[in-house]
Amino acid sequence: MLFGFCVLSVGFFLDLGVCTAVQSELRITTIKQEPYAVSKGSQLEGFCMDLLSEVAKKLGLKYKVHLVKDSAYGRQDESGNWNGMIGEVVRGEADLAIAPLTLTAAREKVVGMTKPFMQTGISILLRKDISEGTGLFDFLSPFTAKTWVGILIAYLGTAACIFLAARLSPCEWSQPQSEKNRFSLLHSLWYTAGALTLQGAGPHPKALSGRVICCSWWLFTIVLLACYFSNLSSTKNSESTHLTVKGFEDLANQDTIEYGCLGGSSTLAFFENSNNPVYRRIFEHMERTKSFVSSMDEGVWRAREGNFAFIGESVSLDLAVARHCELVRAHEVVGMRGYSIAASLGSPIIKNLSVAILQLSEEGELAYLRSKWWASSCIADKAKSSAVQPHSLKGMFLILSLGLGLGALLAVLELTSKSRRCAAEQRKSCCTVLTEELTLRLRTSNANKPQENVVIDKEKA
Repeated sequence: MLFGFCVLSVGFFLDLGVCTAVQSELRITTIKQEPYAVSKGSQLEGFCMDLLSEVAKKLGLKYKVHLVKDSAYGRQDESGNWNGMIGEVVRGEADLAIAPLTLTAAREKVVGMTKPFMQTGISILLRKDISEGTGLFDFLSPFTAKTWVGILIAYLGTAACIFLAARLSPCEWSQPQSEKNRFSLLHSLWYTAGALTLQGAGPHPKALSGRVICCSWWLFTIVLLACYFSNLSSTKNSESTHLTVKGFEDLANQDTIEYGCLGGSSTLAFFENSNNPVYRRIFEHMERTKSFVSSMDEGVWRAREGNFAFIGESVSLDLAVARHCELVRAHEVVGMRGYSIAASLGSPIIKNLSVAILQLSEEGELAYLRSKWWASSCIADKAKSSAVQPHSLKGMFLILSLGLGLGALLAVLELTSKSRRCAAEQRKSCCTVLTEELTLRLRTSNANKPQENVVIDKEKA
């Protein structure tokens, strides 16, 4: 009885101690890095701070956050000691470390780590004009697809107007019974194409209506070609001095662009420990040139300056792309890993933290926090010379339309004027003569067939 009472008493006090430890204020270390933890007055905010708040609500935790003293994540030196946030947890200076801490085998040996709250990998950050290659149809890039469609419609419409004006205008085609019309449909298309390329293709229209249409088209083509060559030149000048880099193999096979990663990071350890020959060449190059950066901000800044590719974790690079419109992340991602919360080895709170993280993931809270802190402030292709939109040339399309309409109207007026004169001479109504003229001029058969038929009838007689 006495022994049982002692056991129960010891168990009660142990449970009380555990509860007291759990309810006590946890010391949490973190590091300043946007958007995980950033200063706002005397407080910290960011993805990790929001995550910590949600986890604390689920587990009923009280905590106090401080910044890591040496501004490092955690790396083991030659003597086996750890620095950064991992070192503070190992030495008992902090109970938890919450930051974009990569889950690695070396860290897992000395601290306990939760289930990952975010998946990431290793990729490349660089300027858009370095990453984008030259395509087979880049000569079409000065204009958008809608603009090219508009130009095609304008070309066909102009050719049709020249064809109709040449058939309707008596100044252009005075004797449809005996003369052959110079402006067939094929010749109208050829004439319009020649003007578009500034080559010219005779014969030229004689009638005022045809000349108005042609002048409108010439003005349109001059402005169109000026816009095209100006935009094409600016695009080619920006691309001519840069090299195409789409992945790690492209990066390793060139020596024009400098590249590096964060010194002492898990990214560097990945390349250092890899047996892949491409990754080994990248590590040896970085080690030889000492192209490491001291912070994420420095790597982003050097990438923005140009001629530098920053190798880092894809999640952090995505944030840089969202903040700086001239940057882009390469599609290739290697070495997939996760970010986790670190605690002292064997800590009983690890299990509860992992369960809370999984619950937040299933509830969609982690996805919401990701969209909240990774929201992009860029407009698509803002940093790149944009293609000419149809509305940029709407003034020229309007002038061309007015010119075509005016030319067609003049052709009808010229034909009407001739019809009135003929009606007065033949003592017929103007409408009758005009109808006969339209029927004769718009006939699809050859214009000189009536004359040929007369000759054949005479020969038979």
